[in-house]
Order: sequence, then structure tokens, then C-alpha cells
Amino acid sequence: MGVLKKFEQRLEGLVNGTFAKVFKSEVQPVEIAGALQRECDNNATIWNRDRTVVPNDFIVELSAPDFDRLSPYAGQLGDELAGMVRDYAKQQRYTFMGPIKVHLEKAEDLDTGLYRVRSRTLAASTSQAPGGAAPASAPAPAHPPQGRPGYGYPPQAPAGAPPMPPAPPPGGRPAAAPMRPGAGAGGGQGGPVRRWIEINGSRHQIVRPTLVLGRSTEADVRIDDPGVSRRHCEIRTGTPPTVQDLGSTNGIVVDGQHTTRATLRDGSRIVVGSTTIIYRQAEG
Repeated sequence: MGVLKKFEQRLEGLVNGTFAKVFKSEVQPVEIAGALQRECDNNATIWNRDRTVVPNDFIVELSAPDFDRLSPYAGQLGDELAGMVRDYAKQQRYTFMGPIKVHLEKAEDLDTGLYRVRSRTLAASTSQAPGGAAPASAPAPAHPPQGRPGYGYPPQAPAGAPPMPPAPPPGGRPAAAPMRPGAGAGGGQGGPVRRWIEINGSRHQIVRPTLVLGRSTEADVRIDDPGVSRRHCEIRTGTPPTVQDLGSTNGIVVDGQHTTRATLRDGSRIVVGSTTIIYRQAEG
């Protein structure tokens, strides 16, 4: 059974209790869990043949409405998400430099249902648990003091911390790179981002903030599929890019998950009716 599925089942067991109100939020916990997995994959650092280090300190930025709904359960939700990250790292043979922490933060610039993930690698100041993954602990400050590295930057080990591993071998990735807002959801690090979708071998450039897909001749991209509504869904090129269901009859499936709204990354697969749409983006 996959890590995400197990995480979802654990949450379902709590839905009649503590997490009853959480599932009324536009942002679902399983969406955040998937974003944390991608954050680990996108920032994995190969130190040697036997060790790949991933971030262990995460901030999930939420819109004001979503933060207000989720923040009363931030402690328990953070613990569940940290456990999911630990399980995923074990499955992928990733290791950590310190305790795994996941905390929520309000972002006034985000609309309801949108989120950003930021991460960094922090060395532990005390002994770690076996296997490189330490239990989740109290949240660190969301914004480090002036002069200290922020999320997405190489950490400064505190006094008494175990030494950082040697520099990665030639061809290895740097320890961490400065992140732009939204990079955890598929944003790039360089120049302008080109975006397009691929449907049945045809490429359609995304040159406007929104792109409507549907069976209607008035849709930006027409999909001739009886299972597709006239205005089925809309791709939005914000930070991060998202896809939004427009009240379609059959809904949308994004990367294997039925949803009404989802964050997109390069290679995301959107299924509408019996048609698969592949979202692509690249810098330059």
C-alpha cells in the first residue's frame, strides 16, 4: 500500500473526531501530503552512494480561510504529516539531518484552496533516532532572525550539532538552492516559465493567465470526448499553477486523485472523461 494511501486512511479514522472540520477546508490534508513528498524529491541531495539527504523542516503556507480552518488542528496534523514524510523517506531510502517538523503559516496573497510549501535542511542539536529520521518536535520560527538562513537555503549547524557530511561528489546536487515563492509546487529557478499541455500528441501553449478546457467550441482548448463537459476545467498559471474543476459532470482526476482543485507540476496528469492531459512547464 502506498504511503499517501496509508496517510489518507489514518486521517479517515479521525474524521469523526478531531479532524471532523478539517475536511471542510478547500485544501485537503492529502494534497499537502503529496506536496511534501514532491518537496523531498525536488530537494534531495546526493552526498554519496549510500546517502541521499532531504529537507526535514517544512512550512506550508495557506490562504487565510484555509489557515483559519486548519490551524486549530495544526499540532496533530503536523505530527501526521511528519509521520507521512518519515514513511515516504524510508520507502525512498532518504535520510534527514535532524527532526522532521511540519508547521502551517498564513499567507495573505493566496486565494482559498491554494498553498505553497517551503523547506530547509536543519542539522539536529541532539542525537538523532536510528535511521536518520528523528521524531517531530516543537515548530521552529517561521521566519529566521536577520542574518540567519531562510527556508530553501543551506543551514547553519548550531553549536554541538553533528558535522555536516562532506561536499557532494562531482555531478551531485548542491545542498540546497534559494527558492522563489511557489518553487515547491513546481516553480522554476531561472528565467520566464513556458507552459503548455499535451493532449493525444498535440501541444497547446498556455499564454494567458487562464486556459479553459471543455467540449464547447467556446473553450480555449476543445476536447471531443462525450465524458467531458462543455466547460470542464480551467488551468490557472499562478504561483503555484493550478487546475480547477468548473462544475463538470464527471469531475477531474489529477495525478491519480479525484479532486476539484489541485496544484500542478511539470508532468502532472489531468484526466477528464476518458482523455488524459499532461501539463508541462520549462524555463526559458
